[in-house]
Amino acid sequence: MTETAALPPARRFVLAGTLAVALSVLTGGLSPTAGAQPNAPSPLIRVVVTSATGWSDAAAAVIAAGGNVLDQLPLVGGVSADLPRDAVLAPSYVVAPDRPMTPVATDAPAGAVSTVRDTLGQGPAGSEPDGSGVTVAVVDTGVADVPDLAGRLSHLDLPGESRGDGYGHGTLVAGLIAGDGSLSGGAYAGVAPGAQVLDVRVAGDDGSSSLIRVLRGLQAVADRPDVDVVNLSLTSGSPLPYQLDPLTRALESLWQQGVVVVVPAGNGGAIGSPGLDPMLLTVGGLVEAGTADRTDDAVATWSSRGPAAQGVAKPDLVAPGASLIGTAAPGSVAAAAQWRTDVPPGYAAGSGTSFATAVTSGAAAVLLGERDLAPDQVKQLVTGTAYRSAALADRNAAGSGGLDLGAALAAPAPAGTGPATADSPPGQRKRLAAGAARPEWAA
Repeated sequence: MTETAALPPARRFVLAGTLAVALSVLTGGLSPTAGAQPNAPSPLIRVVVTSATGWSDAAAAVIAAGGNVLDQLPLVGGVSADLPRDAVLAPSYVVAPDRPMTPVATDAPAGAVSTVRDTLGQGPAGSEPDGSGVTVAVVDTGVADVPDLAGRLSHLDLPGESRGDGYGHGTLVAGLIAGDGSLSGGAYAGVAPGAQVLDVRVAGDDGSSSLIRVLRGLQAVADRPDVDVVNLSLTSGSPLPYQLDPLTRALESLWQQGVVVVVPAGNGGAIGSPGLDPMLLTVGGLVEAGTADRTDDAVATWSSRGPAAQGVAKPDLVAPGASLIGTAAPGSVAAAAQWRTDVPPGYAAGSGTSFATAVTSGAAAVLLGERDLAPDQVKQLVTGTAYRSAALADRNAAGSGGLDLGAALAAPAPAGTGPATADSPPGQRKRLAAGAARPEWAA
């Protein structure tokens, strides 16, 4: 199934008169190049410019400063653009330089491989709630057409992005979320084998991506009212606080439109963006000791610790993320690098908070398949029912504890709004194409 997202072309603006641009230094150190010739054209820097009054205002400011608008990004009230390095914009604009974003997988060995359903205490696929009727957008390196996702995978083709998954990360993520295990007789099914997967490729065959590529994907997701969950297993450092970072602003906007957004804590060091945003569901990695006994579960050594910047308490919880078996993209980097002999053909094992995030996205899909919940309610359910052990006592490492899907399914829904209607406020699970309210920055 293929759906093409034709992002709207940047509009041409004819400015009547002169637009005064106040003297200010662009965020991110975009200052004139040292030693540049006085009359030489200033080099262009790729950036995201946002405005409190909406994307069209940001676009006008870019053009007035001699820049070129690349993409309209209403989700953040801004545009991507090439802007002269020595340009100055009024203080009311936020200018964020484009930056790399990377998958959050690790090469650290983590013992015996695990099937994701066993790690959560789930029964065989088909015997329990499976996320039917729920759509999860996997914003990643792509998702290959593999047997375990047959009939439930669609591709959102973005301009400039090719089909497939040459790296393999996104396909493994998607399989952990929603693979049905058909290639293995059900042995390696994902958490929500009835859910639909929307492939939103935003990275190259080497796994590399950028802020602007991810924002293009998120903008396309925002135009899809059928998406219930976004899994973004990519991370980066940000020079901006989460209140100003276009990435976290985009994800918050989706959350407020009723989409559960699940993101990784990161692998080592401080929690990066977008995991540091207090609104989003941030997941650290859990290592099991190969037993069903949860008292020996521990936070992975590679899982990033909190608190996040500005003292934000993160992660929100931890989930299995060590040596999990999921679907492999044929011919991908991940498939070629698979060294384990205990992983069957068509599958790969991966470790990292990328995959703990995928497990949690699958759990969110299962919960949403059983009842209509707002994102805040989903977050409260999984954090409020998480389990503790001696090794999960440190909240800066484990958050509220380990993901317990069974307990979350059995718990009453937290106080919140009911099923979505045409008059529903933002924060409902099912967004309506014409009626979803947005934060004022997305005007």
